[in-house]
Amino acid sequence: MVQKGPGVDNVTSVSFAPRGAAVIRPRTRHQIGLAELFGDRAAVSGPVVSGISIDSRLVRPGDLYVALSGAHHHGAEFVQQAAQAGAVAILTDTAGVQIANGVQLPVIVVDHPRQAMAGVAATIYGRPADALTMCAVTGTNGKTTTTFLLEAGLRMGGVCTGLVGTVGFRLGGVALDWVPATMTTPESTDLQGLLAFLLEEGARTVVMEVSSHALVLGRTDAITFDVAAFTNLGRDHLDFHSDVESYFEAKASLFTPERTRHAVINVDDPRGRELVQRIGRHSGIGLTTVSLDGDAACRALAYQAGLDGRTTVRADLRGRIVEFSLGLPGDFNIRNALTALAMVDAIGGDLARAAAGLGQANVSGRMQRVELGSGAPLVYVDFAHTPQAIAAALDAVGNRRRIVVVGCGGDRDPQKREPMGESAARHADVVIATDDNPRSEDPAAIRAQLLSGARAAVRREGLDTEVIDGGDRRAAINLALRLAAAGDVVAILGKGHEAGQEIGGTVRPFSDPLVAAEEWAVLHPELVLRAGQQDSMP
Repeated sequence: MVQKGPGVDNVTSVSFAPRGAAVIRPRTRHQIGLAELFGDRAAVSGPVVSGISIDSRLVRPGDLYVALSGAHHHGAEFVQQAAQAGAVAILTDTAGVQIANGVQLPVIVVDHPRQAMAGVAATIYGRPADALTMCAVTGTNGKTTTTFLLEAGLRMGGVCTGLVGTVGFRLGGVALDWVPATMTTPESTDLQGLLAFLLEEGARTVVMEVSSHALVLGRTDAITFDVAAFTNLGRDHLDFHSDVESYFEAKASLFTPERTRHAVINVDDPRGRELVQRIGRHSGIGLTTVSLDGDAACRALAYQAGLDGRTTVRADLRGRIVEFSLGLPGDFNIRNALTALAMVDAIGGDLARAAAGLGQANVSGRMQRVELGSGAPLVYVDFAHTPQAIAAALDAVGNRRRIVVVGCGGDRDPQKREPMGESAARHADVVIATDDNPRSEDPAAIRAQLLSGARAAVRREGLDTEVIDGGDRRAAINLALRLAAAGDVVAILGKGHEAGQEIGGTVRPFSDPLVAAEEWAVLHPELVLRAGQQDSMP
């Protein structure tokens, strides 16, 4: 027997998302007519639709297949595969109609199918976002950490919370690990199905990262967020956006009455201050400003890092004093925690419980400590892949000798590679340039650009930083560990939580924390042997 929940009607069957599936959909399948979805555009009243997909390989029986124009192919080239998989209708543009000529399925033609599909997907899945408290975080750096902090705070308050972001999807603090994370914010067709699944499984709040790509491509259209936060703006994704101004405008588009009801803005960032001025001109949007120690509605009054690596924080949120402990190092993580608290407050959550929950947040690949045992350097893994993030990560580890292993991604914004090298040189004692995800580019050529930036900063600013070409990533990590003494810091930056490395079109298994542990064992087999002997003692 199927029990109906919010927004669930016309239930005809129950299906399950299999382990290993590339997307998650709700168990409950709806059926909705083409006329209800498209009105007069639907030339026929049937058939009925029960799902939606833009990938012909992932089509399920009853799906509407959306055929989009891509960089190399048009989705209409694959309508036969979609039909064989069970698609019952096609949504496409005029070019798609010509390509799909002869397909024996109803075809709905619109000028901009990508823009249309978000609302269509929401309708197909019963508009799940309307029944959920929706929280968004955007910005260049800090999105993932802020969402995990917010999730931890809400869960401590007893709220069943879903999380959607770069690291993957979670429900109630448990990773939905059968879904590979391929982008920060899923396509609207997949996102609406995922939201319906989370709602069906008991989620009442969903916390999600919203990327600039998602905003430009309409992935979160059909959702009005209850609260949205802005962390900061740096240089990133200029392979997609024409310039930094366009990148900022994409982020800023989230903070309009159509897309969010309340904004939480970091005013320590100049672009955040610009956003506050804009939001002030919009009626109907609530606003909470956040600052580490400046004038803001939510600000830190005092903070101190302890010998155990935890930071205690005393904060003021609209006149209420809140104290909490944070296990994530760095001033920027205090700011992320304040942002999370302000978001809890904006949606009427339990502030005291949320503050207690912040200390339990553990974010894979975000200032993640790799424990190597006695006599080892302090090793941190972080996703930092912009000049600003590199500086913040290195500053967060304190006044120690700092060795950084850093690389730049291939096929992505080459103009930020030299600034990344400059930032590393300014904030580390040793810079070891290595491969990130070179993709289709020559890894040595990418490293050369990073090295050029680092060496230019050393010459120009008279730095004592040692700059080394470390070669491939495993060799570079090994070198960093060989150069480090006990008490030094080795920061391995760029890949964070990623478990693979893309080289020449092939993704090979590679985990920075795992490789660091393996290389330490190679360098110090006597320590590994000693640990094994201790483990076997009666």
